[in-house]
Amino acid sequence: MDSFQTCLAFGPPAVYLLGVAAVNLRRRPTVVSGTRDLALLAFAMAGLVAVGPMELGFPESAALNFLGPLVWIPLFSLYGLCVVLAILTVRPRLVVYNITADQLRQLLAEVVESLDAEARWAGDSLFLPRLGVQLHLDASRAMRNISLVAAGPNQSFLGWQKLQRHLAASAASVRVARNGWALGFALVALGMIGGMIFLVAQDPDATIAAMHEMFRV
Repeated sequence: MDSFQTCLAFGPPAVYLLGVAAVNLRRRPTVVSGTRDLALLAFAMAGLVAVGPMELGFPESAALNFLGPLVWIPLFSLYGLCVVLAILTVRPRLVVYNITADQLRQLLAEVVESLDAEARWAGDSLFLPRLGVQLHLDASRAMRNISLVAAGPNQSFLGWQKLQRHLAASAASVRVARNGWALGFALVALGMIGGMIFLVAQDPDATIAAMHEMFRV
């Protein structure tokens, strides 16, 4: 890969890692919907997809004879449609960053008590009949983030939205320790950014030429 492709491939992941580091440095848990979490991950992977599958399957004839640089619009549109399809087909999910399993259980118990008096726990699974929500906890103890993943096909979208709102409101009042992994994420991201700056600074003209060649400008 040339310097421009390197920046395109590793720039979005570096920004994503900085965002993850910032979330894990907070003294409060952060609740994110599965839709937003997947969309942000898709953004982080967009550059790698562009220099990988898109470049390998690039429609040269369409670029040369018809669309020119505009050929990248349908390519990225196709990628966006694939992301939307993935978002629509995956089960509902909430991700809570920077919290332990015990802290989340306590937080969930308080939220569930106010939302659904008929809620029932079974191990790591939770059933809220009034909300139409069934979920189980998928914990990453090392990373200190926990996913609340839908269990079963019969789910209420409105119930998940209500659970997210109440869980996020309750999480705002919880104090947690900063996650030690945040420093590692930040160092990796800054290292990637520093490497990209070094590559571009070595020969800026070559980077601009590589950009023009890739986008057929």
